[in-house]
Amino acid sequence: MFKTESDFTYLMPVHFGGSKFDPHAKIVQKSQSLTITYETDQRLLENYIPECFELLAPEINIVFSKFTEINWLHGGQYNLINVAAPVHFHGKKDELDGSYTLVVWENLTAPILGGREQTGIPKIFADIQDLHILKPYYSTTVSYEGNTFLNMDFETEGSVTDDELKTLQSMFISQNTLGWRYIPKVGAPGAELSQFVLYPQGMEVEKAQKGVGNLKWTEMTPMQNPNQYWIINSLAALPIKKITQSLLMEGQTILRAMGARVIE
Repeated sequence: MFKTESDFTYLMPVHFGGSKFDPHAKIVQKSQSLTITYETDQRLLENYIPECFELLAPEINIVFSKFTEINWLHGGQYNLINVAAPVHFHGKKDELDGSYTLVVWENLTAPILGGREQTGIPKIFADIQDLHILKPYYSTTVSYEGNTFLNMDFETEGSVTDDELKTLQSMFISQNTLGWRYIPKVGAPGAELSQFVLYPQGMEVEKAQKGVGNLKWTEMTPMQNPNQYWIINSLAALPIKKITQSLLMEGQTILRAMGARVIE
């Protein structure tokens, strides 16, 4: 009969087997990322920040990424939209700054499952277009069953300077991504498991362009997006007071999924 191995890691369905746990394993993938950061209302944003965190700035960072040449997908690819806010975690054992993940949309099942179960990143599905490019203009849309709920646009003003590139390389090489791993009880209210997770990752920035970025949230009805409309509408209700940074970057992203840990 099937039994688990103590030094293996598994995803459901467990009975078909897993793989030997390697704490040094890395997910390596080429990446093209459009990042737009904007100021919003602090009081409204704090409604979505758990009480053990301190919001460091009333900012939301939205990143579109196209990942290709992914090692664990044997050369596969997928697109991602990451929505996060800068926070400080106040725990009984841990004190650290990081980026608290509000939601991640991806257009492929495999990274959604691993990210949710193993590292507590709140990943859900959407159709995410590759960047449409007619230089100097770049744009993408995010939709569900034909209903677009996010538009991102960027007009490049040219490459960053050598000094600016070095600063970006230093900023992005190591990042503390924070997630909330929540597993509901079966047949009862409440959580079977509720814990905050640090997921270390980073990007080796090779090229970067600065420019003018814009984005637009479109509210959804339950008919248009029955399982996500309240998430989208909550984000759409946060005002875009001022866009503070817009960047288009290329390089290599390194995810240290097996180096993730629970923070307390």
